[in-house]
Amino acid sequence: MKKSILISGITIADAVEESFTGDILVEDGKISRAAEKIETKADIHVDAAGKNWTAFPGFIDVHIHGAAGHDAMDATPEALSGLAGALPKEGTTSFLATTMTQTDTAISAALENIRAFQPQEGQAEILGVHLEGPFISDKRAGAQPIEHIAEPSYPLFQKWQKLSGDQIRLVTLAPETANGLSFIKSLAEDGVIASIGHSDGTLEEVQAAVRSGASHVTHLYNQMSPFHHRNPGVVGAALTENSLSVEVIADFIHSHPTSVELAFRQKGAERLILITDAMRAKDLAPGVYDLGGQDVQVTKKDARLADGTLAGSILTMETAVKNIQSITGCSLNELVAMTSANAAKELGFANKGRLQAGADADVAILDDNFNVQMTICRGTIAYTKE
Repeated sequence: MKKSILISGITIADAVEESFTGDILVEDGKISRAAEKIETKADIHVDAAGKNWTAFPGFIDVHIHGAAGHDAMDATPEALSGLAGALPKEGTTSFLATTMTQTDTAISAALENIRAFQPQEGQAEILGVHLEGPFISDKRAGAQPIEHIAEPSYPLFQKWQKLSGDQIRLVTLAPETANGLSFIKSLAEDGVIASIGHSDGTLEEVQAAVRSGASHVTHLYNQMSPFHHRNPGVVGAALTENSLSVEVIADFIHSHPTSVELAFRQKGAERLILITDAMRAKDLAPGVYDLGGQDVQVTKKDARLADGTLAGSILTMETAVKNIQSITGCSLNELVAMTSANAAKELGFANKGRLQAGADADVAILDDNFNVQMTICRGTIAYTKE
């Protein structure tokens, strides 16, 4: 039996409902009540009265490779445990373990490892897999190893999906590649999110992908054909196709602050999903780290290959929240949408992304400067700021 938790006198944020000051009661890993006043005793009392704290649904990172020295491609239980254990301090309570372009053997091993993994109490939960590559464009590979890029293959995907225990929920691919559109159609029919990314496609090719069932764009602006007024490219399509949700790495390194603001203005909070795309060096000192067999030089602000190519990020969701709020002035409702509710809806998790009775007790408590003060994962306090 998990300990009950009463959080009192806190602002409760939601993507749809108006925020209000009240109490949250957590029992057996679920939110049993959220109301203006709850008169009951609990095993643990978190008194937020007078602290200007806000309770958000725990953040969901749908694109993260690693942190704290660990990477999903390490294909070990220790790596996933280390990653899941590191994320609560930035407010993240669940995530998609993200693979990268590698050999069939390496991807298969990572997927089998993810299938077998069970998070411990107080760790972020793996909601499934984001398969980033190998079905991408060699013209927009970025830090994805070109030698392992492959044409979209539905039989190969089916093999990997079986190895993962049907946990692949999102696939990044370039729709302009051979078999790209038929592959997207098959993914959509399977209920798997087809995401356009690492693509050199034209506006028309992306529009065809949308008609085939694509609904998501991987790290908007990065490693995709840019906007030009006579050739709008993937960026132009992403910003104008209303049905596409877009990921944004709001570190102000992958994209200029004005570009982040443009995405927010054009897509609205309901179509924007904050991600980190973090690699294993997040939370570690500057130095040289591995990403897909490549050396990555990590400084205090970014991670790059030897040729200067950005190689994922060292961004936290906490910083992403601060950055996008500073540049857009967005509301609490909009922050909830971009950090959890949109992802939960897209992935089909009705028990995530909201702080209402019956939802999983995934809670990120932030102060008025958006610093994480406490994180609760499925009813267990996973992090408390010292």
